[in-house]
Amino acid sequence: MSRRHSRRTAALGPGVARAALAGLAGLALALALVGMSGLTMPDAAARSASPAPERVAATATPAPTASDVSTPEPEPPNVEFTLVAAGDVLPHSPVNTSAATGDGYDYTPLMAGVRDYIAGADLALCHMEVPVAPDQGRITSYPVFGAPVQLVRDLARTGWDGCSTASNHSVDRGFDGVVATIDAFEAQGLGYAGTARTADEAASVQMYEVGEAGAHVTVAHISYAYGTNGLPVSEPYSVNLFDANAADASPIIEAAQEARDQGADVVIASTHCCVEYRTLPTAAQESIAKQIAQSGVVDLYIGHHAHVPQPIVKLDGGPGGDGMWVAYGLGNFLSNQSSSCCVPETSNGVLLTTTFAVTPAGDVDVGVEWTATTVDRSGGHAVYALSGTDGGLGTLSAAEVQARHARVVAAVGTEAPERSTPAEHLATYMYRVDRSGA
Repeated sequence: MSRRHSRRTAALGPGVARAALAGLAGLALALALVGMSGLTMPDAAARSASPAPERVAATATPAPTASDVSTPEPEPPNVEFTLVAAGDVLPHSPVNTSAATGDGYDYTPLMAGVRDYIAGADLALCHMEVPVAPDQGRITSYPVFGAPVQLVRDLARTGWDGCSTASNHSVDRGFDGVVATIDAFEAQGLGYAGTARTADEAASVQMYEVGEAGAHVTVAHISYAYGTNGLPVSEPYSVNLFDANAADASPIIEAAQEARDQGADVVIASTHCCVEYRTLPTAAQESIAKQIAQSGVVDLYIGHHAHVPQPIVKLDGGPGGDGMWVAYGLGNFLSNQSSSCCVPETSNGVLLTTTFAVTPAGDVDVGVEWTATTVDRSGGHAVYALSGTDGGLGTLSAAEVQARHARVVAAVGTEAPERSTPAEHLATYMYRVDRSGA
């Protein structure tokens, strides 16, 4: 059985909270009959009951033997899994040049330095800031992007399982670019959230099933953006948008509730907003996150667009009332931005490692850690993990590594702990649920 990128055609619904109790009455009756007749209870009936009821005293002789009473099945286990998310995938022309080969592009060497962090997670979700160029003979960069299709292939090869795709650049290459992007994702077995090729596809939710023998959970990923840089959206269903100027989070909350209605046990919301190159979240960002936390339908909030790391905090609310973790902005994962064009913090990103534990009753415990990353522009746009590193990396001196790390620490804050080791698999399998036939 392949753990990653396997396809299903429909979500199975909430998994762990529904261990069968319907066999309880049947088992009690069967045990009574065993006591009356002295017959051995069939194995199939024994397997159908979980948990087993208390033993029924025998009323006939001879007394039942040990073989007459089935061994109670254990309670379904908690389902635990790890999720890794990263900042913006933003292939400027110099990034594409670093990935260029004699016959195309290869981005895997650029991401090799953090591959273990990504592939080590049970579920890895990136943020695809740009569309794939519908005409691969015309690759474009800032301000109107159209990426090589090999970028999507290499995201999959690096270990990503899916991406959020709603951003201010989603329609840079029109509706054809939206279609080309999703086609490329499906060809590589990657999930996508935030854009759609049809109205029916837009009405579906990107789901992933994560679990182990005897229990699983369904994880929903939703994605929304504040706008499209003024570019027209020819098909209104093609990109998920919300009004950031009004700080109106209702479309995101409604989508999260729809995900719950479609069977999600855990909901991840990726939000593309609000002001670039600013470490502190805006008032609108804070209001949007607070509304989502207090809605009680989202387990984790992941922010993008600022291109710099932003605070990671726990807000009041969440599905269980125990709070909701918010990563306001994960900065840049792969880009050409730096102090040369923007602000020094644009050289940095954050890998967010989240550990989920879901009980049979459906309660979700969420733990968050973060790892600082950076892009070595002079070293061919190689991405490195800064956390736990004492010396230099690539062309970066030890002093530069320390300075970049300090900037991330200052931005992220102290509520969540730093992680300097790759994520680890906690679940046995992960499947992407196919949206295309919805």
